[in-house]
Amino acid sequence: MQINSVSNNFSFYGFNQNENTSKFRDSVSNLSAIQITNSYFSDFQNKAFEQSGLNFSIQSAVDFGFFNEVAKSPQRLENILKNIDYKSIGYFGKDISSLSQNEASDLVSENGFFGITNTANRIADFVINGSGGDLEKLQAGKDGVLNGFKEAERMWGDKLPEISQQTIQKTLAAIDQQIAKLGGNVLNVQA
Repeated sequence: MQINSVSNNFSFYGFNQNENTSKFRDSVSNLSAIQITNSYFSDFQNKAFEQSGLNFSIQSAVDFGFFNEVAKSPQRLENILKNIDYKSIGYFGKDISSLSQNEASDLVSENGFFGITNTANRIADFVINGSGGDLEKLQAGKDGVLNGFKEAERMWGDKLPEISQQTIQKTLAAIDQQIAKLGGNVLNVQA
C-alpha cells in the first residue's frame, strides 16, 4: 500500500518512471559516438581544470609572500579560498586561512603538501591516470590544466607567484613526457 502511494505521489508531481526512462532512452539513442566521446573529453577537461585551478589557487595563497600581502588585504585571501573543496584534492590539514606564517611555509616547502613537486605530481597524476593512456584524453586534460592555471591567475588578479610558475612547468613537463611516450605531439599548434 505504501509503495503504491509513493508511486502515485510521483505520478501526481509529474514523475512517471516508465515515461522518463523511455524519454531518456530515446534521447541517448540519438547520440552519435562522436558526441559521446566529445562529451567525455569535455567532462575530463573540466575535471582537470577544477583540480589544477584548486591546487594553483591554494598553493599561491599559502605561499609565504602572499601571506605578507594578505596582511594588507585579508578580504582578498578570503575571496580566493572561500569556495575551495580541500578534501577533493586530498588536503585534510589545518584550515588554510588560519595558518601561521611558519605553518604556511611548511606547506609550500619542498616536501610540503603544496610544495612544487607534490602539487605538480598531484595534478599530472590526475591527468595521466584519468586519461587511461588515451592520447586525446591526455591532451584534453592538459588543456584543462592550462585553463585551470589561467583561472587561478584571473582569481589572483595577476601573474601567479614563482612557486606556481615552477609548478605549472613541472606539471606540463610530466604530461608532455607521457604524451611523447604515447607517440603524440607535445606541441599543440592551432591555426
